[in-house]
Amino acid sequence: MLHVDLDQFIAAVEVLRRPELAGRPVIVGGRGDPAERAVVSTASYEARAFGVGSGMPLRVAARKVPDAVILPVDRDAYLAASETVMAVLRDQPGATVQVLGWDEAFVGITTADPEAYARAIQAAVLEETRLHCSVGIGDTLVRAKVATGFGKPAGIFRLTAENWLEVMGARPTRELWGIGAKVSARLAALGITTVSELAAADPAALVPEFGPKMGPWYAELGRGDGSATVDSTPWVARGHSRETTFQQDLTSPGQVESALRELVAQVLGDVAAEGRPVVGLTLKVRYAPFTTKTLARKIPQTSDGADILARTLAIAAEIDPGRPIRLLGLRAEMTMPDDARQGHTPTRGGW
Repeated sequence: MLHVDLDQFIAAVEVLRRPELAGRPVIVGGRGDPAERAVVSTASYEARAFGVGSGMPLRVAARKVPDAVILPVDRDAYLAASETVMAVLRDQPGATVQVLGWDEAFVGITTADPEAYARAIQAAVLEETRLHCSVGIGDTLVRAKVATGFGKPAGIFRLTAENWLEVMGARPTRELWGIGAKVSARLAALGITTVSELAAADPAALVPEFGPKMGPWYAELGRGDGSATVDSTPWVARGHSRETTFQQDLTSPGQVESALRELVAQVLGDVAAEGRPVVGLTLKVRYAPFTTKTLARKIPQTSDGADILARTLAIAAEIDPGRPIRLLGLRAEMTMPDDARQGHTPTRGGW
């Protein structure tokens, strides 16, 4: 199986539209104005060389790279480019395609020469879209996904059971797909800091810290094991979220309630299009200057907008009184058509 990842996708789409930007540091975020409160969606490799990364406040990025070209987010353009790329992947001989997001997908194939197949994919994508991609080759989804990082930019790398520990063993657990900073810190508290240590860990020993499902799964990740099946079933969103960064901090309960009512209306519109009831709500609050808190609640299945609004406002009662708020976000989790299909494959989305 192959993992295809478009290189600096959003920035690359913008450069295609503005060829004069090639080779220059390009930053995409918000409405393209660093004076406003917004974060970086992506940055070109030239901007990344100065330490600019996704999620960084746009004004900080602008200070790091004073001569950067800062552009507004154009979701429609990126979606159109993504759909073209995914169509190219589906047109490849014998390919089963599992889309992971705008800029990446798994491709399942049967071939004696996966490197040659990967080069053919790169050539096809480049010819059709003028976008470059990197390809990871693996005997599991996890290994293919991790391999891509070693192929960037525009390269190919293979990770299998034979070379997994040779390549990954000495690396920190945070470099594994599905393990972030918090889980890595919890593993470190157990004396597990490297991939090889996690691979050698007794899954049962991880259960007290992570539970009967996640403990064994993290041990599996350490070995690079897991699913070896590319699933072409159309991706179904587990939830929908919206958030707003305010140009001026919210300082009164009335302002907060008004903003929440607007967020709920936006999320309800997204959820209604799915036709599935809501089973969980997560409220994201970013206090000034930049402290973020999330408040999550499971709720009885409901599609009633008034009920969802009431429950959101009830959660908001836990917001720290008197603290200025610079961002509010709301995520609604929905029932899934078949949760079992999700397996243990790491998923994207949420906060």
